[in-house]
Amino acid sequence: MTNIVRTFDHGVSWEKEFGVTQAYAVNGTIHISGQFSHDMQGEFVGPDDIQAQTRQTLSNLDRVLTGYGVSRSNIAYMEIYLTNPQRDFGECIAQFKEYLGTHRVAGTCLGVPSLVFPNQLIEISAVAYT
Repeated sequence: MTNIVRTFDHGVSWEKEFGVTQAYAVNGTIHISGQFSHDMQGEFVGPDDIQAQTRQTLSNLDRVLTGYGVSRSNIAYMEIYLTNPQRDFGECIAQFKEYLGTHRVAGTCLGVPSLVFPNQLIEISAVAYT
């Protein structure tokens, strides 16, 4: 069996620096790296603002999906990491539900003590299919 592999990058400088790709697809399954609130210049968006960070993070997730020619309805699983889940869960889930509409996915929401960047409140990884 031949594996069909395809990667996707946003084109920001730190992708190669850190040795990661935004997504790795093999045989129709897309494994999407943790997305967070950076713009396409690689600059962090919305320090200490869960609404802005969630919005930008989901926008970056959309960019990856579009890179594979699929949409939100192709997401099978999402994993959400929050640094302050007691404070931010409600706002995050409201945007999550708006983002997915009637599409329901398997998922996990985890509270973590910190994420890589200072002031980073959220990160979302996902699995989708083509």
